Amino acid sequence: MARAYSQDLRDRVIDAVLHGGESRRSASRRFGVSEASAIKWVQRYERAGDRRCAGTGGHRPSKVKPEREWLLAVLAAEPDITLSALSARLLAERGVRADTSMLSRFFIGEGINFKKKRSARRTGPA
Repeated sequence: MARAYSQDLRDRVIDAVLHGGESRRSASRRFGVSEASAIKWVQRYERAGDRRCAGTGGHRPSKVKPEREWLLAVLAAEPDITLSALSARLLAERGVRADTSMLSRFFIGEGINFKKKRSARRTGPA
């Protein structure tokens, strides 16, 4: 995965454009960064006065966390319910759209797994 450029490099590109009189594109060639990066860095500085990286991604709160009590109650009432059935029921009863992988991550975070019990295994050949 690519790494972010250093803050020092950002500062040098912005200073070359604002104080050195260079164009954004010539500064990008001089410092070995893409033209788009130089343009965006200078635009961000001019608009917000911020030289730092804008950041990527971010935290997305879980849609399933607020339904924790309901999910645990359903699981206690029906311990053999499948994740797809639970997903459909969550949408029908609570109006929350959650796929099976989302529910799986939630239950793993809660320390709940859906491993089959040893007594339910088929007996193999002797």
